[in-house]
Amino acid sequence: MSSPSTEPKTDHRTRVTVLVALAANLVIAVAKAVGGLLTQSPALLSEAAHSVADSLNEVFLLAALRRSRRPADARHPFGYGKERFFWSLLAAVGIFVMGGCFSFFQGVEALRGGGEETFTGYVAGMVVLGVAFVAEGLSLLRALYQVRRQGGAAGGLRDPALRTVVAEDGTAVIGVTLAFAGMALHMVTGQVVWEASASLAIGALLVFVAYRLGREARDQLIGEAADPEAAGRIRALLEAQPEIDSVEALLTMKTGLETALVAARVDLVPGIDSEQVEEVAVRIKRSIARTVAEADQIFLDVTERSAREAQGSPAATGERGGA
Repeated sequence: MSSPSTEPKTDHRTRVTVLVALAANLVIAVAKAVGGLLTQSPALLSEAAHSVADSLNEVFLLAALRRSRRPADARHPFGYGKERFFWSLLAAVGIFVMGGCFSFFQGVEALRGGGEETFTGYVAGMVVLGVAFVAEGLSLLRALYQVRRQGGAAGGLRDPALRTVVAEDGTAVIGVTLAFAGMALHMVTGQVVWEASASLAIGALLVFVAYRLGREARDQLIGEAADPEAAGRIRALLEAQPEIDSVEALLTMKTGLETALVAARVDLVPGIDSEQVEEVAVRIKRSIARTVAEADQIFLDVTERSAREAQGSPAATGERGGA
């Protein structure tokens, strides 16, 4: 686990991406809030709440990037890598509460109250949305560029901080488009239902994005297995060792963005003495660490059992034990 003073290049690029998004959202949030209060536009106020939620979430993500790099200690022997997932979960909650719920409230209030028909300041409000669209689009392009540099969707989007920024900026671009369309149709038709519908649509979009981000963060927090490809390489390596008769169980769990715990129960061929067992275990652990870079915690439970005993073992039956 890297310390805060030795920030990996990928983390540095992610931090820059988050800072770009934070700067854009802070400026846009103020502009939208002022425009929304002047025009009393529910769609513009919904977008202001959206930008405020995004700004708060970027602060969460910056905390995640820093805190997740702390080295392991006695209280957290497997490190602080899962801090990244925790703060991403808080960001999802922020999108849901501050963005989605407020947008629904604005839409419902607009339908109940009938809305302001003077359209004072609406042109200025639409200009604000146009500027916001450009700023959010540039921030999204920056995030997508980093995703591409880190291996595309399969690689770059594994980082919950980067994944959240992409989701926020993509949602912001769609949300600004919906708000602009709602305000324009309200001005043309005089019917506030268009703007209220835009606000409700923004709320539904934010709730959906918050649900997806929250579900992914939850899976990682409760102990998600390592990538199947990495687990397959570990199993193949173990089965290729001449001293191993069978691999009874192989368990993996992500402990951070680039780290994983590996626990294996293996049955050795008969006739290996205790000194050889220790040498074999050390060599196998080193081989796994070289083959799979994220395997930073490796545990082997080495046994010598008959085939009949192995069939009834906790590892073979799927029960807890061993590693």
